Amino acid sequence: MSRIRVISDNDYAGDPDGLVQLAHHALSGSVELVGVIGSHLAVGDPWNPDGRSAERGADAARRVLELAGRGDVPVVAGGERALADAATPRPSAAVDLILAEARRDDDRPLFVVCGAGLTEIASAFLLDPTIATRLTVVWIGGPEHPGLAVPPPRPDGPEVSEYNQRIDLAASRVVFGSTLPLWQVPRDAYRQALMSFAELDALVRPAGALGAHLVDALEQVRTMAGAAGLDIGETYILGDSPLVLLTALQSSFEADPSSSRYVTMPAPRIADDGSYRAEPSGRPIRVYTDLDVRLMFGDLVAKLAAHAGS
Repeated sequence: MSRIRVISDNDYAGDPDGLVQLAHHALSGSVELVGVIGSHLAVGDPWNPDGRSAERGADAARRVLELAGRGDVPVVAGGERALADAATPRPSAAVDLILAEARRDDDRPLFVVCGAGLTEIASAFLLDPTIATRLTVVWIGGPEHPGLAVPPPRPDGPEVSEYNQRIDLAASRVVFGSTLPLWQVPRDAYRQALMSFAELDALVRPAGALGAHLVDALEQVRTMAGAAGLDIGETYILGDSPLVLLTALQSSFEADPSSSRYVTMPAPRIADDGSYRAEPSGRPIRVYTDLDVRLMFGDLVAKLAAHAGS
């Protein structure tokens, strides 16, 4: 029997690092993947030309699950727009899924892992704040925290806000200001999740139809970037994979992501520009600073190879 339950909420129609995360979760025996949510991208995002990114993301997730032999996992689309404000939920089938699973009697821990915006979990909390006692949110997103890291270099100066945060800034305000247990993997941490294209070609592509599908999706980004005059180099940031590391790959005894490092701090407030404002009375949250990339990618490669050979 699985040790934990996971709801995976990600922008599967966007950056394909989410597809790698989903495949890895789907192949992890310690996890019962109780639901998958295709979530929306920001209006005007190049990945969202038609305003149907949540719907297309759900379709992309179903394809990965099919290749992973996990057609049993329920997949729903979230809402296609961000919250109007930090007080008004946006109901959807995805929100209903979160609420139903959080309310279900089950002794196993429930993790809602989010690799994009926070619209659905924020809406679920606004509709029923009592779910905060029944789940943990793991989020890939948010800028660097002052004193812990500095933003990555950019030609036009450092960027204060962060991509996933900008998908729904109001939702991030809800989650940070809530009572939801939160494990955050901010930009400086998720940028550690680098795999080279040489490794992807040698170790992931040969792993059957699923491995080839994942690498083809990543290669398409390199091709698109090259067509726009951007050389992305020899590596790809598989920034959503820490969602697997921190849930499926916990220690055997005293279960916890014991090989990665975090600091505990009061949850800050989120300002209009996406920066943090210290809130000494905020509830304690985990902010991950160092990730066990060796375990994360070693396990990914091994599980893909085993699936291909099954």
